[in-house]
Amino acid sequence: MKKLKVLVLLGVVALSLAACKKEEPANEPETKQEAVKETKEEPKQDEPVSEEEIPANQNLLTGIPDLSDAAIGKRPVAVMVNNVMPAMPQYGVEEADLIFEIPVEGDVTRFMALYADYTAVPKVCAVRSCRYYFPVFSEGFDAFYVNWGIDDSIGDYLKTLDLDQFDGMSDGNGMFGRDQARLDAGYDLEHTAYFDGTMFADVVQKNGIRTDLEEDKRDTAFKFHGLDEQVKPDGEACDQVDINFGAQTATLTYDPERNVYLKQINGNAQVDGNTQNQLAFTNVFVLETEISVRDEIGHKRIEVMGGKNSTGYYISNGAVQKISWEKDGGKESSRLKFYDENGEELTINCGKSYIAVNYADKTTFQ
Repeated sequence: MKKLKVLVLLGVVALSLAACKKEEPANEPETKQEAVKETKEEPKQDEPVSEEEIPANQNLLTGIPDLSDAAIGKRPVAVMVNNVMPAMPQYGVEEADLIFEIPVEGDVTRFMALYADYTAVPKVCAVRSCRYYFPVFSEGFDAFYVNWGIDDSIGDYLKTLDLDQFDGMSDGNGMFGRDQARLDAGYDLEHTAYFDGTMFADVVQKNGIRTDLEEDKRDTAFKFHGLDEQVKPDGEACDQVDINFGAQTATLTYDPERNVYLKQINGNAQVDGNTQNQLAFTNVFVLETEISVRDEIGHKRIEVMGGKNSTGYYISNGAVQKISWEKDGGKESSRLKFYDENGEELTINCGKSYIAVNYADKTTFQ
């Protein structure tokens, strides 16, 4: 009897264990659902890749995220700089994000250096006077305009531009002066003027001058490739650009290790006197236009609005591409735009740019 009871008990236990084993598959549907759920959450191969996130501190002139927090959404500063051999070396120009070089009387040239961060403008020398076509270009960037003196014949025209202009001839804020070391070294007076940009932000804020960019200037000044991209222009190889302004030349030679073009003036390396570094640019533009003499002094008349038929060249990353250019909208305040030969807006590499505005057929590419 005892043996019978034990056998019966063992049978019951075995049946119970068997029943438990048969109930286990009931969990399988839940496991499959979880697997399906996980599969649905994985991205599909044909889904579009998300666009590169644009940093809040993106420099609107270079595309590089290097603005101070205080400069985000704020206006750049354009400074007129002497650019003749007796004024060399300049200083403070290496820190510029964008430089225009344009002929003045006698077919020598002048720089207009633009700094995207109005809170971090350096001390710049030698500052020089205004010619009407420079502020026309600066207006397209909604920039503050800095100079030392003007061509008197353009005073009325400048008033129509309603510039926020800072002139060393009449400045009462202490931002301008004469470089004593240059005076002691025997530089002519016109090559000694400086602008102390380190004071600029305080002066602007204390005087309640508008610092916020106009609404139509709050995106990048140019259309840029991605930060990690280096794209060759759609054209021939170009290791050197030679620009003949008349009484002065500019040569830009490609450095493939740094992906920049190094600038020379009249065959000499153009360096910043503070850093001793040669000026270097990721992007080089040559914009051809009509230039003539408009008075006995030799002041220039320059066509600055361009148009879809205005010839230009874009040089970067060891290649040159033919383009067209215009002030889009035909007004002083219009943006400067570049287009490829299909009429599409040009996309350029992130980095500093040099823009030469010059006579037609005065540039060679090697």
